[in-house]
Amino acid sequence: MSTRSETAPRTNEVLSQLTSRMRQIGIFLALIAIVVFFQVVTGGKLLTAGNVANIIVQNSYILILAIGMVMIIIAGHIDLSVGSVAAFVGAMSGVMVVHWGWPWWLGIIASLLVGALVGAWQGFWVAVVGIPAFIVTLAGMLLFRGLTQMVLGNTQITPFPSEYRLLGGGYLFPQLFPASTSPVEWITFGLGVVTLVLFVGYELGERSKQAKMGLETEARTWFLVRLIGGVALIAYLTYLLGMADGSRGTPVVLIVLAVLIVGYTLVMSRTVFGRHIYAIGGNRHAANLSGIKSRRIDFWLFVNMGVLSALAGLVFTGRLNSAGPGAGNLFELDAIAAAFIGGAAVQGGVGRIVGAITGGLIMGVLNNGMSLMGVGTDSQQFIKGMVLLLAVAFDVWNKRRQRA
Repeated sequence: MSTRSETAPRTNEVLSQLTSRMRQIGIFLALIAIVVFFQVVTGGKLLTAGNVANIIVQNSYILILAIGMVMIIIAGHIDLSVGSVAAFVGAMSGVMVVHWGWPWWLGIIASLLVGALVGAWQGFWVAVVGIPAFIVTLAGMLLFRGLTQMVLGNTQITPFPSEYRLLGGGYLFPQLFPASTSPVEWITFGLGVVTLVLFVGYELGERSKQAKMGLETEARTWFLVRLIGGVALIAYLTYLLGMADGSRGTPVVLIVLAVLIVGYTLVMSRTVFGRHIYAIGGNRHAANLSGIKSRRIDFWLFVNMGVLSALAGLVFTGRLNSAGPGAGNLFELDAIAAAFIGGAAVQGGVGRIVGAITGGLIMGVLNNGMSLMGVGTDSQQFIKGMVLLLAVAFDVWNKRRQRA
């Protein structure tokens, strides 16, 4: 009898946490289901070393944009200009590095500064003048697309230095450990082990800290499920990129993404700036009354978005080895879709960095899987649109269910 009485509360606790986190859990389950589906229907082509690396590289700039976009959306804004800003910064970097002969590293730094200035320009109109972000960034989408065409003159700038191209399509030290002659890409293997140790240490440390402070901790079963799932994912990704047949090692942009994801997750969860973003999105009037300087937060959000747009433009330019007037087309829509699929709320106040990354991966796997199946572009756009619509509909239904 005592065993049953002890088991029942634990089960109820797990079910309660699963129910409260249905939106978050559903995103990960959807990604897993999509991966399994395409792995089966493509005959195992999806989860090969080369294809997984391609998915990471091909969607890296969208994932970078999604990080900044979800922060903008949490604060109750939207940014329609990120694709045009990425194209403009890519064009400017081409002029500086290729035409003017600047060192590649100086061109990258200068390009990020250009992105910050663009963000400050848009942040001024939103935060100081008070024009809605939708209008400001819609104007920015047209303005910076026009500036891109002025800079390039309807031509492309190419080629870029090899060091510059590493950012968008390079791998860590492939010449030291070529996959054709070495059974293990030791750099990737080492990074995987370090990541595993840091992940497990962080999760156990956080749980121990919460317990010592007397705070409520999540159910042990749910904690173990998350921990084991994270370990399995890191281990499998390490195997694919470093040990499987056809592996080329760790993409440089994956390291960039990992740093951004960890850094911005800490910013949003551990800093005053991050908490203020959530407060502003939840209730801007109440946030202002509590002393939060919402205009200052808005300004720096758009500066941050400008820098991330610049970085996305550099990654895209490096991957293609060219800067063209059509670069960045519809990037803003993919970034917005990633944020909403990942759990961001239309009215603001809700969203997570990891959720936006997961949403971006869902879109990326859909694109890649349908391409492997030979699905046409028209059908791909239709399916992606339905996925976005259903994701937001599920969010609306889940909120109504919680209020009931």
